[in-house]
Amino acid sequence: MSSSTRPESAAEVRVLNAVQGTVGAQPGVIAAARGMSHFGEHALGWVAIAGVGAALDRPRRRQWAGVAVGAVGAHAASIVIKRVVRRARPNDPSVQVNVSTPSKLSFPSSHATSTTAAAVLLGRLTGLPLPAVLVPPMLLSRLVLGVHYPTDVLAGSALGAVSAAVVLRAEKKFGEK
Repeated sequence: MSSSTRPESAAEVRVLNAVQGTVGAQPGVIAAARGMSHFGEHALGWVAIAGVGAALDRPRRRQWAGVAVGAVGAHAASIVIKRVVRRARPNDPSVQVNVSTPSKLSFPSSHATSTTAAAVLLGRLTGLPLPAVLVPPMLLSRLVLGVHYPTDVLAGSALGAVSAAVVLRAEKKFGEK
């Protein structure tokens, strides 16, 4: 453990090393993780999908808008929490950082937050098991890229689920027409 690693994050650095040394060492994984990172940046990929859905599926336009609101709202909540918690990103020499980030703050993962919110809302809208399909790869990608600790992505995913629940409750309360 280096001096840049706090004792409470030593176990998390070991997990990062294990992920990067196994999954992250496979051909094409870092490139795919970078693509996912760019897609999820500021929830913009999810907003784009919601916009296309709203344009093509007029009867359910409000639910598609809810996907965008949920993803952006989740992202915004994660940014507020990041600024309060102020946990630095992994900074251990054994962890490879494989993508640039817009800030040096780590907790919670905004990608995990917005992806979970979008996946829950899209899953409900489409009837597909999207949280099970979309969330684990995004969480794993943040570890492969070395920009988050495992607790960052888990907390982000939990926050995203709560954000989706808020949107679903609002849709129910205000009607889904």
